[in-house]
Amino acid sequence: MSFIADRLSRIKPSPTIAVSTKAKELKDAGRDVIGLGAGEPDFDTPDFIKDAAIEAIRAGETKYTAVDGTPALKDAVVAKFKRDNGLNYSRDQITIGTGGKQVLYNALMASVNPGDEVIIPAPYWVSYPDMVLLAEGTPVLVECSKENRFKLQPADLEAAITPKTKWLILNSPSNPTGGAYSKAEMKALTDVLMRHPHVYVMSDDMYEHLVYDDFEFCTPAQVEPGLYERTLTTNGVSKSYAMTGWRIGYAGGPKELIKAMAKIQSQSTSNPSSVSQAAAVTALNGDQSFLTERNAAFQARRNRVVELLNQAEGLECLTPEGAFYVYPSCAACIGKITPDGKVIETDEDFVTYLLESQGVACVQGAAFGLSPYFRISYATSMDALEEACARIIRACAALKDKAEAA
Repeated sequence: MSFIADRLSRIKPSPTIAVSTKAKELKDAGRDVIGLGAGEPDFDTPDFIKDAAIEAIRAGETKYTAVDGTPALKDAVVAKFKRDNGLNYSRDQITIGTGGKQVLYNALMASVNPGDEVIIPAPYWVSYPDMVLLAEGTPVLVECSKENRFKLQPADLEAAITPKTKWLILNSPSNPTGGAYSKAEMKALTDVLMRHPHVYVMSDDMYEHLVYDDFEFCTPAQVEPGLYERTLTTNGVSKSYAMTGWRIGYAGGPKELIKAMAKIQSQSTSNPSSVSQAAAVTALNGDQSFLTERNAAFQARRNRVVELLNQAEGLECLTPEGAFYVYPSCAACIGKITPDGKVIETDEDFVTYLLESQGVACVQGAAFGLSPYFRISYATSMDALEEACARIIRACAALKDKAEAA
């Protein structure tokens, strides 16, 4: 009899973390590796936020806080939702977690019963299906094609809804594609949801401030106020504020759900770090101008990466609206043969080939539920990105058709 609980057999380790770990191991062994797998900004946390954390430590803000967040941080989140999204929440409608991932996990654990269905557009962030499975729910994966820019279509959402549907998880801008829903596209989806009052919406807005080309971000409850009581609007400071290691996520939603999530958190981690919460108050309330400056750098990187990848034989890369990822197709490379005689049969074979032959670490599309693609994070320096793309171009040029290799 195994010591390990049966529920763990339903899930797998995070593929994105696995890629980053493998890249680090190769670097430590002396290999020249460019890691494009991590979803983490290369920018440092702004100094004014770090200073706030230091001040909090010196002021003795190092004790336990309320389980799901300090009043000061909840008030800052209330102000953020009003300022940025036109959403009015009270303090008892706000939860603070140890990162956005915990917020999503708490929500699913607090609301999903065995057999409940959760609609997840694919490609998806790798953790969504596994968190649903841990909550004993059933992930319902809806494929979103490149032709539709990897975005969920209203007819496909309608077709996926059943009497067992509990949630739709919607991530915009998206990890892994960078695709984001315009107000018109979002309204088309919320119109479907308004016809199905038993379906709740979990909106993962973690990349809200990372949008380009004058794209205007929107979130479901903002676009359709009729969904306000059925929406959990989740966000955090990790990506936009370059605070990944500080581990602060937050959400606004129905009081009953927020209270239930606090109960889950009270018996797991308890409160997030007191010092991180103090820093997050300053991040949300402070000067936001640095976001515009950093977005300009991300947009320049995106443009360059898309330009270079589209020069690679066998690759095709869309220009995404936001986040810091691109999701190129490697369909034309499938079936080709590497210089050492291996056949590229899957996108996992392709990214393995890039890592082993060129020292470029990416994540296979299979990890995100849609193949044959791969994800590149451009949250690193322009020099590193240009070198990585040059290596990818060389790797693609070295592939041969079976007839050529014969």
